[in-house]
Amino acid sequence: MVTPEQVKIYIEQHLECVHLQVAGDGQHFEALVVSPLFRGKSGVQRHQLVYGVLGDRMREEIHALSMKTLTPEEFETGRG
Repeated sequence: MVTPEQVKIYIEQHLECVHLQVAGDGQHFEALVVSPLFRGKSGVQRHQLVYGVLGDRMREEIHALSMKTLTPEEFETGRG
């Protein structure tokens, strides 16, 4: 079973994050991902970036992932 810490490591290894929180029960996870790479991208594009770094894990290990994806500026000001 995948742990929230493992999901966090998967994301951190492949996506530049200034803040990252992951919680979950082994199958269903929630993540708060703050990355400068999200600047100028839509919500869908931001999610696609995260799904992209998780790759096959999204199909094989992680059954559900809900995300909040913010730029550092949005995170600092509490927007998003």
